[in-house]
Amino acid sequence: MTNSPDFTPKAVLLDRDGVINFDSPDYILTPDQWLPVPGSLEAIARLHAAGIRIAIVSNQSALGRGMVDRDTFNAIHGKMMLAIEQAGGFISHVAYCPHGPDDCCSCRKPLPGMVFESLAALGIPDSPEQALFIGDSVRDVQAAFAARVPAMLVQSGYGDSDAILQKSRQLMPEIRAFADLASAVDFVLGDS
Repeated sequence: MTNSPDFTPKAVLLDRDGVINFDSPDYILTPDQWLPVPGSLEAIARLHAAGIRIAIVSNQSALGRGMVDRDTFNAIHGKMMLAIEQAGGFISHVAYCPHGPDDCCSCRKPLPGMVFESLAALGIPDSPEQALFIGDSVRDVQAAFAARVPAMLVQSGYGDSDAILQKSRQLMPEIRAFADLASAVDFVLGDS
């Protein structure tokens, strides 16, 4: 493994829960439950300082399931965006899917709808190879793969990280895994 990726992406797409903030099998339902993974906010700031555009791509079915209302969801995102900005970062686009797994939408990961939306919003709709998706689940890797976007995994989510890595390597044999977003960004920026 080298000390930097094979390319410097023009854009980075981030999953939210398990990548930027700690995840919960019971969902993030209040602003108080939104707690950043240590180093994640600073990592986003470092990507921004390097001129890399950033989008968040996140399944948020708690909305569609009625577990959280729109105002509370917006408050959670407001807290996240403020924390990112206070750390020196900037998010250019947020794509989220409020649907459940049985709703037959085209946006919910592992489908690539939100990835395509984010690529367009970041100005590279026809250049998926110029982006990088950083997620913590197989469905993140599946969505990236379907959109032809290179991907990395972080192991700061709540799932079985070894099983996630093995399943992800069935799609992307060369996928790299890192402890957390800060470690992944060290690699992306050649600081590892």
